Amino acid sequence: MDLPRMIRIRQNIAAPVLQNIPQHIASQIDQLALEKRTRTGQTVAVACSSRGIANYDTIVKATVRSLQRVGLEPFIVPAMGSHGAATAEGQKRVLQNYGISDQEIGVPVRSSLEVVQIGETADHIPVFLDKVASEADHIVLINRIKTHTDFEYEIESGLMKLMVIGLGKQQGASVYHQGFLTYGYPHVIESVARTVLQTGRILFGVGVVENGCFQTAEIGVIAPEDLEEKEKNLLRESKKLAAHLPFDDVDVLIIDEMGKDISGSGFDTKVVGRINQPLLTKDLERPRVKRIVVCDLTKDTEGNADGVGSADFVTQRLVDKINIDALYMNAITGLEPERGRIPVALKNDREAIEIAIRSVGLVSPEELKVIRIKNTLCLAEVETSEAYGKELSQRSDLHVMSQAKPLGFDQQGNLLPF
Repeated sequence: MDLPRMIRIRQNIAAPVLQNIPQHIASQIDQLALEKRTRTGQTVAVACSSRGIANYDTIVKATVRSLQRVGLEPFIVPAMGSHGAATAEGQKRVLQNYGISDQEIGVPVRSSLEVVQIGETADHIPVFLDKVASEADHIVLINRIKTHTDFEYEIESGLMKLMVIGLGKQQGASVYHQGFLTYGYPHVIESVARTVLQTGRILFGVGVVENGCFQTAEIGVIAPEDLEEKEKNLLRESKKLAAHLPFDDVDVLIIDEMGKDISGSGFDTKVVGRINQPLLTKDLERPRVKRIVVCDLTKDTEGNADGVGSADFVTQRLVDKINIDALYMNAITGLEPERGRIPVALKNDREAIEIAIRSVGLVSPEELKVIRIKNTLCLAEVETSEAYGKELSQRSDLHVMSQAKPLGFDQQGNLLPF
């Protein structure tokens, strides 16, 4: 089969970049006057999520150093629900993959799946907290603030969610996802997070906003009393900076890689327009993508292919990398069996793309609308088929970087690196 030729383009994305991250964090923490909120020698559990955050190790290290400067004794706790195959070692290893380890940060990483119940919401949902974190004098939250893959609200994925799903570990995440089906995401996240805040254990949160080029755009250090409102502000900023596919109508979307480090659903559902949560919400009206091909898993996802069920076609090499226990644990905990289903698997990238093209209807090669992306975090540069040529010429926000050329494959029939 003759595949469409592809044009490399760059999207003109607003991409502010935060300079001198350690100094920025230190100055904001200084403004909190921690000496009035803490006592010398007190312990602080620094809760870190499982996402692949830009400059993650730098952000964590700067936060830890600021805590140490005022005489506190910080340590790291993984706050990632059921990720890392819901094992203490697995979650510790997830952070290690991001450069967050005892050796790199200089403080212990204490990982456990044990939780304690610290209360319940007005709806009688039990509220759980990581046992190791609960034994610290204070808790600091670090997470990226962005849109959630399953719902839209004033607060989506960020510090509030980290208090709920992340620090609730596998037991809490399982209960809360059941609550989502009954009460909806926003209500459960708000009510559980507010219960955690009422304990007085949260010292501050570090909310990270990234631009559409996967770069750090802003970092907000937020006192607990301001956390909910300021997270809303940072989410609004994040949405303004978020990147999207350059066109709404796509016959075949090729995604080079997916993984939990990229998105909780492996690839960002808001980018591809396919949420795949029929009990909770509908798919988006745009973009309109007929078929999705996913070629590979990232190394840092460690075999957790949660979200793979939202694709139409995958490769055998992707399937061979799946840790089925990690995938099923995540899908079962999140009450999302649809996302844990393994799609049709083809022997290589070329075959998967060819079969996807054959499944979109009677579309001539010249009219076939194909987009290729590295992953849903990296959207500044993408490849589009020649069928978009007329639209490209009418868009001032898109810059053509190369003339049309065939997709490149290696001897195994897999795409050459993006």
